[in-house]
Amino acid sequence: QVQLVESGGGLVQAGGSLRLSCAASGLTFSSYPMGWFRQAPGKEREFIAAISRSGDSSYYADSVKGRFTITRDNAKNTVYLQMNSLKPEGTAVYYCAARLYWRGSVSSANEYTYWGQGTQVTVSS
Repeated sequence: QVQLVESGGGLVQAGGSLRLSCAASGLTFSSYPMGWFRQAPGKEREFIAAISRSGDSSYYADSVKGRFTITRDNAKNTVYLQMNSLKPEGTAVYYCAARLYWRGSVSSANEYTYWGQGTQVTVSS
């Protein structure tokens, strides 16, 4: 079975940093482009960032450009999201997801096939 497990969420002050990890199993990890999304209470799921199979290409939502960095380590079957200069509006459940193709709209949640359970990030102040 395919499993994506996020970790690293928690409480952080505005302006602070947090690094999320997503460990994958049950799939050939290096074959899947990966993405990060977040969802705040009462709001729709929002795209954050995506990374290609080898990590040679990435794409970010305008709201996080310059502050967040997506990376992956295929030897560890893990994708990461480094979040700097966090803002209170970043409070949400953060999800990692896997898609079949880099082609298409990488920001579209309905193009991702597998999802993790999410990890809570709370930004205070």
